[in-house]
Amino acid sequence: MEELTPSQIVAELDKYIVGQQDAKRAVAIALRNRYRRRKLGEELRDEVIPKNILMIGPTGVGKTEIARRLATLARAPFVKVEATKFTEVGYVGRDVDSMVRDLAQHAIRLVETERMAEVEEEAGERAVERILDIMQPQRKRGKSEDRDSAEMFRQTFGSLFGGSAPTSKPDSENGGNDEEDEEEAKGREREKRIREKLRQQILSGALDDRKIEIEVEQNQAPFLQVFSPQGMEEMGMDLQSAFGNMMNRGKKQRSVTVKEARALLAQDEARALVDQDSVVREAVERAEQYGIIFVDEMDKIAGGGGGHGPDVSREGVQRDILPIIEGSTVTTKYGPIRTNHVLFIAAGAFHVSRPSDLIPELQGRLPIRVELESLTEDDFKRILTEPKNALTRQYVALLETEGVKLTFTDDAVNEISRIAARVNRQSENIGARRLHTVLERLLEELSFQAPDLAPKELVVDAAYVREKLDSISKDEDLSRYIL
Repeated sequence: MEELTPSQIVAELDKYIVGQQDAKRAVAIALRNRYRRRKLGEELRDEVIPKNILMIGPTGVGKTEIARRLATLARAPFVKVEATKFTEVGYVGRDVDSMVRDLAQHAIRLVETERMAEVEEEAGERAVERILDIMQPQRKRGKSEDRDSAEMFRQTFGSLFGGSAPTSKPDSENGGNDEEDEEEAKGREREKRIREKLRQQILSGALDDRKIEIEVEQNQAPFLQVFSPQGMEEMGMDLQSAFGNMMNRGKKQRSVTVKEARALLAQDEARALVDQDSVVREAVERAEQYGIIFVDEMDKIAGGGGGHGPDVSREGVQRDILPIIEGSTVTTKYGPIRTNHVLFIAAGAFHVSRPSDLIPELQGRLPIRVELESLTEDDFKRILTEPKNALTRQYVALLETEGVKLTFTDDAVNEISRIAARVNRQSENIGARRLHTVLERLLEELSFQAPDLAPKELVVDAAYVREKLDSISKDEDLSRYIL
Protein backbone atom coordinates (compact mmCIF):
# COMPACT_ATOMS: atom_id res chain seq x y z
CA MET A 1 0.00 0.00 0.00
CA GLU A 2 2.79 2.45 0.92
CA GLU A 3 4.42 2.12 -2.49
CA LEU A 4 1.25 2.90 -4.47
CA THR A 5 0.63 6.44 -5.62
CA PRO A 6 -2.96 7.61 -6.24
CA SER A 7 -2.52 7.07 -9.98
CA GLN A 8 -1.26 3.53 -9.36
CA ILE A 9 -4.21 2.83 -7.06
CA VAL A 10 -6.60 3.98 -9.79
CA ALA A 11 -4.76 1.76 -12.31
CA GLU A 12 -5.23 -1.25 -10.00
CA LEU A 13 -8.95 -0.49 -9.62
CA ASP A 14 -9.24 -0.15 -13.42
CA LYS A 15 -8.38 -3.85 -13.71
CA TYR A 16 -11.72 -4.76 -12.12
CA ILE A 17 -14.05 -1.76 -12.46
CA VAL A 18 -15.00 0.05 -15.66
CA GLY A 19 -15.33 3.84 -15.62
CA GLN A 20 -16.28 5.85 -12.51
CA GLN A 21 -12.97 7.74 -12.52
CA ASP A 22 -14.15 10.39 -10.04
CA ALA A 23 -14.99 7.78 -7.41
CA LYS A 24 -11.71 5.98 -7.99
CA ARG A 25 -9.74 9.20 -7.60
CA ALA A 26 -11.56 10.02 -4.35
CA VAL A 27 -10.84 6.66 -2.72
CA ALA A 28 -7.26 6.66 -4.03
CA ILE A 29 -6.61 10.02 -2.33
CA ALA A 30 -8.25 8.77 0.90
CA LEU A 31 -6.02 5.69 0.90
CA ARG A 32 -2.85 7.68 0.16
CA ASN A 33 -3.71 10.13 2.94
CA ARG A 34 -3.45 7.26 5.42
CA TYR A 35 0.14 6.69 4.34
CA ARG A 36 0.85 10.42 4.59
CA ARG A 37 -0.68 10.59 8.08
CA ARG A 38 1.61 7.83 9.37
CA LYS A 39 4.64 9.92 8.37
CA LEU A 40 3.50 12.90 10.46
CA GLY A 41 4.75 13.67 13.94
CA GLU A 42 2.91 12.11 16.83
CA GLU A 43 1.27 15.38 17.90
CA LEU A 44 -0.29 16.09 14.53
CA ARG A 45 -0.98 12.47 13.59
CA ASP A 46 -3.92 12.07 15.95
CA GLU A 47 -5.44 15.35 14.78
CA VAL A 48 -5.70 14.28 11.13
CA ILE A 49 -8.99 12.44 10.66
CA PRO A 50 -10.08 10.60 7.51
CA LYS A 51 -12.20 12.48 4.98
CA ASN A 52 -15.18 10.15 4.72
CA ILE A 53 -16.83 9.68 1.33
CA LEU A 54 -20.45 9.66 0.18
CA MET A 55 -20.98 7.87 -3.15
CA ILE A 56 -24.15 8.79 -5.01
CA GLY A 57 -25.34 6.64 -7.89
CA PRO A 58 -27.84 3.99 -9.00
CA THR A 59 -27.48 0.33 -8.13
CA GLY A 60 -25.06 -1.82 -10.06
CA VAL A 61 -22.58 0.87 -11.10
CA GLY A 62 -19.67 -0.24 -8.89
CA LYS A 63 -20.01 1.54 -5.52
CA THR A 64 -19.54 -1.57 -3.37
CA GLU A 65 -16.94 -3.08 -5.69
CA ILE A 66 -14.76 0.04 -5.52
CA ALA A 67 -14.75 -0.06 -1.70
CA ARG A 68 -14.14 -3.82 -1.55
CA ARG A 69 -11.26 -3.73 -4.05
CA LEU A 70 -9.74 -0.78 -2.21
CA ALA A 71 -9.71 -2.73 1.05
CA THR A 72 -8.15 -5.75 -0.67
CA LEU A 73 -5.50 -3.52 -2.21
CA ALA A 74 -4.66 -2.01 1.19
CA ARG A 75 -4.89 -5.36 3.04
CA ALA A 76 -7.23 -3.54 5.42
CA PRO A 77 -10.11 -4.90 7.52
CA PHE A 78 -13.35 -4.26 5.62
CA VAL A 79 -17.05 -4.71 6.37
CA LYS A 80 -20.14 -3.85 4.37
CA VAL A 81 -23.35 -3.03 6.20
CA GLU A 82 -26.79 -1.80 5.14
CA ALA A 83 -28.07 1.27 6.95
CA THR A 84 -31.60 -0.14 6.85
CA LYS A 85 -30.58 -2.88 9.30
CA PHE A 86 -30.06 -0.33 12.03
CA THR A 87 -32.83 1.44 13.88
CA GLU A 88 -33.31 3.14 17.20
CA VAL A 89 -32.63 0.76 20.06
CA GLY A 90 -35.85 -0.79 21.32
CA TYR A 91 -37.59 -0.73 17.95
CA VAL A 92 -36.30 -3.37 15.57
CA GLY A 93 -32.96 -4.17 13.95
CA ARG A 94 -29.32 -4.33 14.98
CA ASP A 95 -27.29 -2.14 17.27
CA VAL A 96 -25.09 0.26 15.27
CA ASP A 97 -22.05 -0.75 17.34
CA SER A 98 -22.22 -4.17 15.69
CA MET A 99 -20.55 -2.77 12.55
CA VAL A 100 -17.42 -2.08 14.60
CA ARG A 101 -17.59 -5.52 16.21
CA ASP A 102 -17.82 -7.05 12.73
CA LEU A 103 -14.79 -5.00 11.71
CA ALA A 104 -12.83 -6.32 14.69
CA GLN A 105 -13.80 -9.88 13.81
CA HIS A 106 -12.64 -9.41 10.23
CA ALA A 107 -9.36 -7.88 11.43
CA ILE A 108 -8.72 -10.92 13.64
CA ARG A 109 -9.29 -13.29 10.70
CA LEU A 110 -7.09 -11.18 8.45
CA VAL A 111 -4.14 -11.04 10.85
CA GLU A 112 -4.48 -14.68 11.88
CA THR A 113 -4.44 -15.78 8.24
CA GLU A 114 -1.28 -13.75 7.60
CA ARG A 115 0.47 -15.14 10.70
CA MET A 116 -0.51 -18.71 9.83
CA ALA A 117 0.90 -18.22 6.32
CA GLU A 118 4.24 -17.19 7.89
CA VAL A 119 4.53 -20.48 9.82
CA GLU A 120 3.06 -22.62 7.06
CA GLU A 121 6.30 -24.48 6.35
CA GLU A 122 7.01 -25.36 9.98
CA ALA A 123 3.36 -26.33 10.54
CA GLY A 124 3.55 -28.64 7.50
CA GLU A 125 6.62 -30.36 8.92
CA ARG A 126 4.93 -30.84 12.29
CA ALA A 127 1.84 -32.25 10.57
CA VAL A 128 3.99 -34.83 8.76
CA GLU A 129 5.60 -35.82 12.08
CA ARG A 130 2.16 -36.35 13.63
CA ILE A 131 1.10 -38.51 10.71
CA LEU A 132 4.31 -40.54 11.05
CA ASP A 133 3.57 -41.06 14.76
CA ILE A 134 0.14 -42.42 13.80
CA MET A 135 1.42 -44.70 11.03
CA GLN A 136 4.50 -45.84 12.96
CA PRO A 137 4.06 -45.46 16.73
CA GLN A 138 7.28 -44.83 18.66
CA ARG A 139 8.76 -48.01 20.17
CA LYS A 140 8.85 -48.28 23.92
CA ARG A 141 12.05 -47.47 25.76
CA GLY A 142 14.42 -50.42 25.97
CA LYS A 143 15.95 -51.97 29.09
CA SER A 144 19.30 -50.27 28.55
CA GLU A 145 17.58 -46.88 28.49
CA ASP A 146 15.79 -47.77 31.72
CA ARG A 147 19.14 -48.73 33.28
CA ASP A 148 20.79 -45.55 32.07
CA SER A 149 17.99 -43.42 33.55
CA ALA A 150 18.17 -45.28 36.89
CA GLU A 151 21.97 -44.98 36.95
CA MET A 152 21.80 -41.24 36.32
CA PHE A 153 19.23 -40.85 39.10
CA ARG A 154 21.44 -42.76 41.61
CA GLN A 155 24.54 -40.81 40.66
CA THR A 156 22.78 -37.48 40.96
CA PHE A 157 20.64 -37.97 44.04
CA GLY A 158 22.30 -40.93 45.85
CA SER A 159 24.31 -38.74 48.21
CA LEU A 160 21.15 -36.98 49.34
CA PHE A 161 19.96 -40.25 50.92
CA GLY A 162 23.27 -41.18 52.55
CA GLY A 163 24.39 -43.51 49.79
CA SER A 164 27.31 -43.34 47.45
CA ALA A 165 27.48 -43.62 43.70
CA PRO A 166 27.84 -47.25 42.65
CA THR A 167 30.91 -48.37 40.79
CA SER A 168 30.76 -49.88 37.35
CA LYS A 169 30.34 -53.62 37.14
CA PRO A 170 32.99 -55.75 35.46
CA ASP A 171 32.67 -56.23 31.72
CA SER A 172 32.04 -59.94 32.26
CA GLU A 173 28.92 -59.15 34.27
CA ASN A 174 27.72 -56.73 31.58
CA GLY A 175 28.19 -59.07 28.66
CA GLY A 176 24.50 -59.94 28.33
CA ASN A 177 23.54 -56.32 28.65
CA ASP A 178 25.91 -55.31 25.85
CA GLU A 179 24.21 -57.78 23.52
CA GLU A 180 20.81 -56.39 24.45
CA ASP A 181 22.07 -52.85 23.85
CA GLU A 182 23.38 -53.81 20.42
CA GLU A 183 20.04 -55.42 19.49
CA GLU A 184 18.12 -52.35 20.62
CA ALA A 185 20.42 -50.08 18.66
CA LYS A 186 19.79 -52.13 15.51
CA GLY A 187 16.05 -51.99 16.14
CA ARG A 188 16.13 -48.22 16.54
CA GLU A 189 18.19 -47.85 13.37
CA ARG A 190 15.71 -50.02 11.46
CA GLU A 191 12.78 -47.96 12.73
CA LYS A 192 14.58 -44.77 11.75
CA ARG A 193 15.05 -46.04 8.16
CA ILE A 194 11.39 -47.09 7.93
CA ARG A 195 10.25 -43.71 9.30
CA GLU A 196 12.41 -41.84 6.79
CA LYS A 197 11.01 -43.94 3.93
CA LEU A 198 7.46 -43.24 5.08
CA ARG A 199 8.27 -39.53 5.29
CA GLN A 200 9.45 -39.48 1.67
CA GLN A 201 6.32 -41.32 0.54
CA ILE A 202 4.07 -38.86 2.40
CA LEU A 203 5.90 -35.84 0.95
CA SER A 204 5.80 -37.26 -2.58
CA GLY A 205 2.05 -37.97 -2.33
CA ALA A 206 2.40 -41.73 -2.76
CA LEU A 207 0.30 -42.33 0.38
CA ASP A 208 -2.29 -39.60 -0.24
CA ASP A 209 -5.20 -42.02 -0.55
CA ARG A 210 -4.37 -44.17 2.49
CA LYS A 211 -6.89 -43.85 5.33
CA ILE A 212 -5.71 -43.06 8.86
CA GLU A 213 -7.37 -42.14 12.14
CA ILE A 214 -6.61 -38.68 13.48
CA GLU A 215 -7.78 -36.78 16.53
CA VAL A 216 -9.00 -33.24 15.90
CA GLU A 217 -9.99 -30.67 18.46
CA GLN A 218 -13.55 -29.39 18.47
CA ASN A 219 -13.05 -25.70 18.99
CA GLN A 220 -16.36 -24.24 17.91
CA ALA A 221 -17.24 -21.62 20.50
CA PRO A 222 -20.82 -21.64 21.80
CA PHE A 223 -22.93 -18.95 20.12
CA LEU A 224 -25.11 -17.02 22.50
CA GLN A 225 -27.60 -14.21 22.17
CA VAL A 226 -27.24 -11.71 24.96
CA PHE A 227 -28.66 -8.36 26.04
CA SER A 228 -26.09 -5.62 26.28
CA PRO A 229 -26.66 -2.07 27.57
CA GLN A 230 -26.82 -0.90 23.95
CA GLY A 231 -29.40 -3.48 22.87
CA MET A 232 -29.67 -7.08 21.85
CA GLU A 233 -26.48 -8.42 20.33
CA GLU A 234 -25.37 -11.73 18.95
CA MET A 235 -21.85 -12.61 19.97
CA GLY A 236 -19.71 -15.72 20.13
CA MET A 237 -18.40 -16.29 23.63
CA ASP A 238 -15.24 -18.29 24.10
CA LEU A 239 -16.22 -20.09 27.28
CA GLN A 240 -12.97 -22.07 27.18
CA SER A 241 -10.93 -18.93 27.73
CA ALA A 242 -13.45 -17.67 30.28
CA PHE A 243 -13.45 -20.80 32.45
CA GLY A 244 -10.06 -22.26 31.56
CA ASN A 245 -9.81 -26.04 31.79
CA MET A 246 -13.07 -26.40 33.67
CA MET A 247 -14.68 -26.96 30.30
CA ASN A 248 -13.21 -29.69 28.12
CA ARG A 249 -13.36 -28.65 24.48
CA GLY A 250 -13.12 -32.33 23.60
CA LYS A 251 -11.49 -34.11 20.69
CA LYS A 252 -13.10 -36.02 17.90
CA GLN A 253 -11.74 -39.09 16.15
CA ARG A 254 -11.92 -38.87 12.36
CA SER A 255 -11.02 -41.26 9.58
CA VAL A 256 -9.44 -39.31 6.73
CA THR A 257 -6.93 -39.78 3.92
CA VAL A 258 -3.30 -38.84 4.47
CA LYS A 259 -3.77 -35.88 2.11
CA GLU A 260 -6.70 -34.55 4.17
CA ALA A 261 -4.83 -35.25 7.39
CA ARG A 262 -1.87 -33.15 6.25
CA ALA A 263 -4.15 -30.18 5.59
CA LEU A 264 -6.12 -30.53 8.85
CA LEU A 265 -3.11 -31.12 11.07
CA ALA A 266 -1.07 -28.39 9.38
CA GLN A 267 -3.85 -25.90 10.12
CA ASP A 268 -4.01 -27.16 13.70
CA GLU A 269 -0.24 -26.81 14.13
CA ALA A 270 -0.16 -23.37 12.48
CA ARG A 271 -2.80 -22.14 14.89
CA ALA A 272 -0.76 -23.52 17.80
CA LEU A 273 2.40 -21.77 16.56
CA VAL A 274 0.68 -18.37 16.32
CA ASP A 275 0.67 -16.16 19.41
CA GLN A 276 -3.02 -15.29 19.76
CA ASP A 277 -2.35 -12.38 22.13
CA SER A 278 -0.17 -10.63 19.55
CA VAL A 279 -2.77 -11.40 16.86
CA VAL A 280 -5.43 -9.61 18.91
CA ARG A 281 -3.16 -6.63 19.58
CA GLU A 282 -2.26 -6.19 15.92
CA ALA A 283 -5.84 -6.78 14.76
CA VAL A 284 -7.21 -4.10 17.10
CA GLU A 285 -4.57 -1.63 15.90
CA ARG A 286 -5.22 -2.45 12.25
CA ALA A 287 -8.99 -2.07 12.70
CA GLU A 288 -8.50 1.32 14.37
CA GLN A 289 -5.90 2.72 11.97
CA TYR A 290 -6.74 1.07 8.63
CA GLY A 291 -10.31 -0.24 8.92
CA ILE A 292 -12.85 0.57 6.18
CA ILE A 293 -16.61 0.43 6.84
CA PHE A 294 -18.91 0.64 3.81
CA VAL A 295 -22.42 1.77 4.76
CA ASP A 296 -24.84 1.11 1.90
CA GLU A 297 -28.44 2.28 1.40
CA MET A 298 -27.89 5.61 3.14
CA ASP A 299 -30.66 7.11 0.99
CA LYS A 300 -33.18 4.78 2.67
CA ILE A 301 -32.66 6.47 6.04
CA ALA A 302 -32.49 10.05 4.68
CA GLY A 303 -35.30 12.38 5.68
CA GLY A 304 -36.92 13.12 9.02
CA GLY A 305 -39.15 10.62 10.73
CA GLY A 306 -42.84 11.01 10.06
CA GLY A 307 -43.75 9.75 13.51
CA HIS A 308 -45.46 6.61 12.24
CA GLY A 309 -45.02 3.68 9.88
CA PRO A 310 -41.66 2.79 8.32
CA ASP A 311 -40.37 6.38 8.71
CA VAL A 312 -40.52 6.23 12.50
CA SER A 313 -36.81 5.63 12.99
CA ARG A 314 -35.09 7.16 9.95
CA GLU A 315 -33.68 10.13 11.78
CA GLY A 316 -33.05 7.98 14.82
CA VAL A 317 -30.85 5.66 12.74
CA GLN A 318 -28.86 8.64 11.50
CA ARG A 319 -28.35 9.88 15.05
CA ASP A 320 -27.23 6.41 16.14
CA ILE A 321 -24.73 6.14 13.28
CA LEU A 322 -23.41 9.68 13.81
CA PRO A 323 -21.26 9.06 16.95
CA ILE A 324 -19.66 6.02 15.29
CA ILE A 325 -18.60 8.12 12.29
CA GLU A 326 -17.64 11.09 14.48
CA GLY A 327 -15.35 8.92 16.54
CA SER A 328 -16.21 6.88 19.58
CA THR A 329 -14.97 3.87 21.52
CA VAL A 330 -16.83 0.60 21.03
CA THR A 331 -16.37 -2.32 23.38
CA THR A 332 -15.74 -5.64 21.63
CA LYS A 333 -14.73 -9.03 22.96
CA TYR A 334 -11.18 -8.26 21.76
CA GLY A 335 -11.01 -4.98 23.65
CA PRO A 336 -12.12 -1.38 23.06
CA ILE A 337 -11.84 -0.05 19.50
CA ARG A 338 -11.74 3.67 18.67
CA THR A 339 -13.37 4.65 15.40
CA ASN A 340 -11.68 8.07 15.09
CA HIS A 341 -9.47 6.95 12.20
CA VAL A 342 -11.70 4.35 10.55
CA LEU A 343 -12.55 5.33 6.96
CA PHE A 344 -16.31 5.38 6.33
CA ILE A 345 -17.61 5.13 2.77
CA ALA A 346 -21.36 5.69 2.57
CA ALA A 347 -23.40 5.06 -0.55
CA GLY A 348 -26.92 5.33 -1.86
CA ALA A 349 -28.94 5.82 -5.04
CA PHE A 350 -30.74 8.95 -3.72
CA HIS A 351 -33.50 8.68 -6.35
CA VAL A 352 -36.25 9.87 -4.03
CA SER A 353 -34.31 11.54 -1.24
CA ARG A 354 -31.24 13.78 -1.51
CA PRO A 355 -27.98 13.94 0.44
CA SER A 356 -29.24 17.24 1.91
CA ASP A 357 -32.07 15.26 3.55
CA LEU A 358 -29.55 13.72 5.93
CA ILE A 359 -29.20 15.46 9.28
CA PRO A 360 -26.64 18.31 9.08
CA GLU A 361 -24.25 16.68 11.56
CA LEU A 362 -24.05 13.53 9.44
CA GLN A 363 -23.59 15.54 6.24
CA GLY A 364 -20.63 17.26 7.87
CA ARG A 365 -19.00 13.90 8.57
CA LEU A 366 -19.23 12.90 4.89
CA PRO A 367 -17.38 15.84 3.31
CA ILE A 368 -16.40 14.19 0.01
CA ARG A 369 -19.31 13.70 -2.38
CA VAL A 370 -18.82 11.62 -5.53
CA GLU A 371 -21.49 11.02 -8.14
CA LEU A 372 -21.25 7.76 -10.07
CA GLU A 373 -22.63 7.70 -13.59
CA SER A 374 -25.21 5.30 -14.97
CA LEU A 375 -23.72 2.65 -17.24
CA THR A 376 -24.16 2.97 -21.00
CA GLU A 377 -24.13 0.38 -23.76
CA ASP A 378 -20.43 1.10 -24.39
CA ASP A 379 -19.72 0.55 -20.67
CA PHE A 380 -21.42 -2.85 -20.89
CA LYS A 381 -19.13 -3.82 -23.79
CA ARG A 382 -16.09 -2.94 -21.73
CA ILE A 383 -17.44 -4.75 -18.65
CA LEU A 384 -17.90 -7.92 -20.70
CA THR A 385 -14.33 -7.96 -22.00
CA GLU A 386 -11.85 -5.70 -20.16
CA PRO A 387 -11.76 -6.57 -16.42
CA LYS A 388 -9.62 -9.47 -15.18
CA ASN A 389 -12.78 -11.17 -13.93
CA ALA A 390 -14.94 -10.30 -16.96
CA LEU A 391 -18.21 -12.22 -17.19
CA THR A 392 -17.42 -13.71 -20.62
CA ARG A 393 -14.11 -15.06 -19.26
CA GLN A 394 -15.94 -16.60 -16.31
CA TYR A 395 -18.39 -18.49 -18.54
CA VAL A 396 -15.61 -19.63 -20.89
CA ALA A 397 -13.65 -21.00 -17.90
CA LEU A 398 -16.72 -22.69 -16.40
CA LEU A 399 -17.60 -24.56 -19.61
CA GLU A 400 -13.97 -25.41 -20.24
CA THR A 401 -14.17 -27.67 -17.17
CA GLU A 402 -16.65 -29.77 -19.19
CA GLY A 403 -14.29 -29.88 -22.15
CA VAL A 404 -16.33 -27.30 -24.10
CA LYS A 405 -14.42 -24.53 -25.84
CA LEU A 406 -16.67 -21.48 -25.91
CA THR A 407 -15.92 -18.34 -27.93
CA PHE A 408 -17.75 -15.00 -27.87
CA THR A 409 -17.46 -12.97 -31.06
CA ASP A 410 -17.24 -9.18 -31.01
CA ASP A 411 -20.68 -8.80 -32.56
CA ALA A 412 -22.11 -11.11 -29.87
CA VAL A 413 -20.69 -8.85 -27.16
CA ASN A 414 -22.20 -5.82 -28.92
CA GLU A 415 -25.60 -7.54 -29.13
CA ILE A 416 -25.57 -8.61 -25.47
CA SER A 417 -24.69 -5.04 -24.44
CA ARG A 418 -27.45 -3.60 -26.62
CA ILE A 419 -30.09 -5.91 -25.13
CA ALA A 420 -28.95 -5.30 -21.53
CA ALA A 421 -29.05 -1.52 -22.04
CA ARG A 422 -32.51 -1.71 -23.64
CA VAL A 423 -33.96 -3.83 -20.83
CA ASN A 424 -32.49 -1.41 -18.26
CA ARG A 425 -34.27 1.46 -20.02
CA GLN A 426 -37.59 -0.38 -20.33
CA SER A 427 -37.75 -1.69 -16.77
CA GLU A 428 -35.78 -1.10 -13.60
CA ASN A 429 -32.19 0.11 -14.15
CA ILE A 430 -30.04 -2.34 -12.19
CA GLY A 431 -26.79 -1.43 -13.90
CA ALA A 432 -24.18 -4.09 -14.60
CA ARG A 433 -26.21 -6.70 -12.71
CA ARG A 434 -28.45 -6.85 -15.78
CA LEU A 435 -25.58 -8.54 -17.63
CA HIS A 436 -25.72 -11.45 -15.18
CA THR A 437 -29.39 -12.12 -15.94
CA VAL A 438 -28.96 -11.68 -19.70
CA LEU A 439 -25.94 -13.99 -19.94
CA GLU A 440 -27.50 -16.61 -17.69
CA ARG A 441 -30.61 -16.67 -19.87
CA LEU A 442 -28.50 -16.73 -23.04
CA LEU A 443 -26.36 -19.71 -21.97
CA GLU A 444 -28.94 -21.61 -19.94
CA GLU A 445 -29.53 -24.37 -22.53
CA LEU A 446 -25.83 -24.61 -23.35
CA SER A 447 -24.87 -24.96 -19.67
CA PHE A 448 -27.49 -27.70 -19.25
CA GLN A 449 -26.31 -29.73 -22.25
CA ALA A 450 -22.56 -29.09 -21.89
CA PRO A 451 -21.59 -32.55 -20.47
CA ASP A 452 -23.37 -34.35 -23.36
CA LEU A 453 -22.41 -32.10 -26.27
CA ALA A 454 -20.73 -33.81 -29.22
CA PRO A 455 -19.01 -30.83 -30.86
CA LYS A 456 -16.85 -29.44 -28.11
CA GLU A 457 -16.17 -26.11 -29.83
CA LEU A 458 -19.00 -23.58 -29.87
CA VAL A 459 -19.15 -19.99 -31.08
CA VAL A 460 -21.64 -17.49 -29.66
CA ASP A 461 -22.29 -14.83 -32.30
CA ALA A 462 -24.86 -12.07 -32.76
CA ALA A 463 -27.30 -14.38 -34.56
CA TYR A 464 -27.25 -16.83 -31.63
CA VAL A 465 -27.85 -13.98 -29.16
CA ARG A 466 -30.80 -12.62 -31.16
CA GLU A 467 -32.30 -16.10 -31.51
CA LYS A 468 -32.24 -16.66 -27.75
CA LEU A 469 -33.06 -13.20 -26.42
CA ASP A 470 -34.62 -10.87 -28.99
CA SER A 471 -38.21 -12.04 -28.59
CA ILE A 472 -37.99 -11.78 -24.80
CA SER A 473 -36.27 -8.40 -24.67
CA LYS A 474 -38.73 -6.80 -27.13
CA ASP A 475 -41.73 -7.91 -25.10
CA GLU A 476 -41.65 -5.38 -22.29
CA ASP A 477 -44.03 -7.28 -20.00
CA LEU A 478 -42.16 -10.57 -20.50
CA SER A 479 -38.72 -9.02 -19.99
CA ARG A 480 -39.81 -7.66 -16.60
CA TYR A 481 -40.18 -11.22 -15.32
CA ILE A 482 -37.38 -13.01 -17.21
CA LEU A 483 -34.64 -10.44 -17.72
